[in-house]
Amino acid sequence: MKCDSQELRAGLRFCLLVLLASTARTAVADEPAQGFLDGASLGVLNRNFYLNSDYRSPSSTGKSYKAEWAQGFISTFQSGFTPGTVGFGLDAHAFLGLKLDGGKGHSGTGLLPVDSDGRSESDYSSGGGAIKFKASNTTLAFGEMMVESPVFDTADKRLQPEYATGFLLTSREIDGMNLQAGHFTAFKNQDSASGKGNFFGYGANTEAGGISFAGADLFTQSPVGGALYASELTDTWYQYYGNLHFKQSEVFLDANLYHTKDTGQALAGAIDNTAYSLSGQYTLGAHGFTLAYQKVDGDTPFDFVGGDSIYLANSIKYADFNGARERSWQVRYDLDLATFGIPGLKFMTRYVTGDRIDGTHAPQGGAYNPFDPASGTFVPQQGDGGKHWERDIDLHYVVQAGAAKGLSLQLSHVSHRANAAQAGDNIDRVYVVIQYPLDFGPF
Repeated sequence: MKCDSQELRAGLRFCLLVLLASTARTAVADEPAQGFLDGASLGVLNRNFYLNSDYRSPSSTGKSYKAEWAQGFISTFQSGFTPGTVGFGLDAHAFLGLKLDGGKGHSGTGLLPVDSDGRSESDYSSGGGAIKFKASNTTLAFGEMMVESPVFDTADKRLQPEYATGFLLTSREIDGMNLQAGHFTAFKNQDSASGKGNFFGYGANTEAGGISFAGADLFTQSPVGGALYASELTDTWYQYYGNLHFKQSEVFLDANLYHTKDTGQALAGAIDNTAYSLSGQYTLGAHGFTLAYQKVDGDTPFDFVGGDSIYLANSIKYADFNGARERSWQVRYDLDLATFGIPGLKFMTRYVTGDRIDGTHAPQGGAYNPFDPASGTFVPQQGDGGKHWERDIDLHYVVQAGAAKGLSLQLSHVSHRANAAQAGDNIDRVYVVIQYPLDFGPF
C-alpha cells in the first residue's frame, strides 16, 4: 500500500466528515441524554504495587537489583451528556503515588519518578481531563485521556496509567462497526507527573510532533470479526494494521498483521517492516490451551510508541519478541478454578521462545543502527543470531461478594534469558499487585 502524508490527512478529514454527516441524519431519532450529572460516575482505584527485578547479568544501568513498593490512588469522574441534539460532557482523572519502600540503589522500576540524584521520589501526583461532545452515537473528546487502538494504545502496567493529549472521535452509527480517529501531540508516561512529555519506542519517538490514526473494528456482533487501522507518526512512519478473528464456543482463532514504512524525514531511519502473528486457543471446561506463532520480516524491529500499541500474540509480560527478522513460538495454559469451587481465582503460565534475530542489516545511521563516535563504527541494537525466551507464571484472585467485593490480588513471576546478540536482560521479576475499587456513582 502506497500513501503520502497528504493522502492520509485527507483520509482522516473524509472519515470525520462522513461520521459527522451520519450523526446529523440520525441524532433526532435517539433517546434523550441522561443528563450531565444523572449519567455521571465517580470512582477511586486503590492500587498497591510491589515490583522486584533481579538481573542475572549486568543491566544497562549497572544495577543488579531493583525493587520498589508504592501505593497509588487513581480517581476518575465521567459525566453524562447534557440534553439536546449535541450533548456536552466532561471526563476527569487525578492520581497520587506514594513511595512505601525503595532506596537509591534499587530505584528505576517504573513505579516512581527518579530524581537527579538517582533516588525514587517520595510522592508524585497528576491530573487531567477531556471535554466531550455527543450527537447520536458519535462522540468527540478533546483533552488528556487513555486511548485504545491497535496502532496507538496507552498502557496501564504500573502504578499510574499512561495518558495522551489530543482529540479522539468514536462512532457506532453503523451496527457491528466501531469507528475511531484521533490525533495526539502530548503524552504522560507511567512514572511522570507531566502531561507534556513524549513516548519512546525502540528507536522511534513522538518528539517531532505526534501521532494520528483512523480505523474501524468490524463485525463486532458476529463470530467472525476484524479490524483495519492506519496511523502516521510525524516524519517517521506510516503504520497499517489488519486483524481477523473467529470466536465460537470453545475455539478462538486470531490473526494480526502490521506493515510499517518510513515517511517524511524518516527520523528513525529507513523502515520497511512487516510483522504478523497467528494464535489459537481451545477451552475445555476449566482449562485453556493456546499456541501462537509470530514473525517479523524486515531489517529493523517492529517498533511502536505507547506502551500497549502492539497487538501481536507474543508481546507478553516482559519481551515483545519483535526483533529484526525474529520468529517466535508460544505455548500457554490457563486454569479457571471456579470449576473447583474457588470462584474468582485464575492461573496462567506460558512460555515463548524467539530466534533468528539479525539486526546487523538495519540501515546505517538510523535509530536501529546508530553511529558510535567513541568506536568510530555503526553499532546495531541487535546482532546476528539473537535468541531469547520468557516464562510467565500468574495467579489472579478477585473477591466475588461481600464487603470486599472487587478486591483483587495478582502474583506474577517472569523469567527472561537472552544471548548477547538479542541484547535483552537476563532477569527474574516478581509483581505483587493489590487493587480495590471504590465506586461512588452514578449520582
